[in-house]
Amino acid sequence: MHNESLGAKPTAQPSKQLETFPNPNSGRDFHIHMEIPEFTCLCPKTGQPDFAIIYLDYIPDQLCVELKSLKLYMWSFRDEGCFHEAVTNSMLDDLVAATQPKFMRVTAKFYVRGGIFTNVVTEHRKEGWQPQPLVDLLQFSAQSNIRG
Repeated sequence: MHNESLGAKPTAQPSKQLETFPNPNSGRDFHIHMEIPEFTCLCPKTGQPDFAIIYLDYIPDQLCVELKSLKLYMWSFRDEGCFHEAVTNSMLDDLVAATQPKFMRVTAKFYVRGGIFTNVVTEHRKEGWQPQPLVDLLQFSAQSNIRG
């Protein structure tokens, strides 16, 4: 075991800079779902930590959000005092500004505080965009070709 790396400081730092990359299939609507289970910020009233799971669902247009920058972005809230409603809407605004998606939803499920669970859901739809009709394949039983 080498001891020279034990005192090394991490090079990654929290950042509000969201990076993107070109949508690899911009001719098709597809759903990207992300779960960010370790979100933390501070209660603006008490300074105590608030914990949440953030769900990001979006249908990209020309750009997708890059995951490392998203991780550093989420980390940037750790020492900020934020009301649940404000931070969730701020995330949506920043992510929409960076990616200009066809559709985006940010769902923040905050852990219990004072006996209350808070869930905040906020959405964006590109003007004129309509989702494709849902195709429900569950109507066909997995065993439908088996004669019994």
